[in-house]
Amino acid sequence: MALKFCSIASGSSGNCYLVKSENNAVLVDAGIAGNRIIDRLAQRDITLADIDGIFITHEHVDHVKSLRKISKGAVNAPVYGSTGTLEAVSDKVQPEKAVRIAGGQEIQVGDITVIPFSLSHDAAEPLGYSIKADSRQLTIITDTGCISDEILDHARTADALILEANHEVNILNMGSYPYSLKRRILGDMGHLSNEAAGECLCSVLKSRCSDENDGRKKEELKVALAHLSKENNTPQQAFLTIRNMLFEEDYYIDKDIRICIIPRDDVSPYMVV
Repeated sequence: MALKFCSIASGSSGNCYLVKSENNAVLVDAGIAGNRIIDRLAQRDITLADIDGIFITHEHVDHVKSLRKISKGAVNAPVYGSTGTLEAVSDKVQPEKAVRIAGGQEIQVGDITVIPFSLSHDAAEPLGYSIKADSRQLTIITDTGCISDEILDHARTADALILEANHEVNILNMGSYPYSLKRRILGDMGHLSNEAAGECLCSVLKSRCSDENDGRKKEELKVALAHLSKENNTPQQAFLTIRNMLFEEDYYIDKDIRICIIPRDDVSPYMVV
C-alpha cells in the first residue's frame, strides 16, 4: 500500500485533503474551519503533529480559510505554494515556513514526492498536484476552467484522479446566479463542468488503452469526483453525465474505471492507491 487519500471537505464551501504514505502525511489546502479539520483528522487517527507538509492550490478562501491555524499547529509542516499564492496568503503563513514552488519541480516530503503543475483559474498562479510514492501516483485536479496539455499529461500517468466536476452546464445556465458569475464559472479560468470532466476521462482512458496495446497493462483507473457545486450539480447528475459520456466512447464503469463522489462536508472513506 503506497498511498491513501481522504477528503476532509470538498466543494465551494471549503476544501481540504489528506494524503498518506507508509511513513508520511501531507494536507492539500485548508479551506474549512481549523477545529473541523482537526476533528476530522482525528477520525482518521491523525493529529496536526503528524502532518509533514501543507500544499496550497491557490489563495481563494475556500482553500485557505484556516491556513493560519493549521500551519501553526502543524509544527513539522512547511507550507508549499507558488510565488503568487504565497504572496497572497502571506498574512496566514509564518515566513520561515513558506516554501515557494513551481510547476514541474519535484518536492520530497519523506517518502512522498509531490510534483506541482499549472491550473487555469482566476487566482495568483494556482497549482494542481501529482503525489507519488512507491511508483503509485495520485493526481488532484480541481479549480481549473479547462484541461491543458500539461494537466492531461499528469492525468494520463495517474493511478487515481481527484477530478473536479463542479457543475452541470444546463443547470448553471438556468439557475439563479448572476450572469457575470455564470460567465466566470463557465470560462477557461473558472471551474470544470461534468461534461469537461467526462471529456478528460475519455482522453485518459484512450491513452491507457494505447498503453495496453503496447503491452503495458494498466490497472482499473480510480476516480473521485470533487468540488461539486451545491446549487448547480448533484452527485447523481455528475455520475450520470460522465457515465453516459464514457458509454458513448465504449468505456464502462467498474470495468475500465471506478468512480466515486467525494462528500461535500464530511470525511470520505480512504481511497487506497
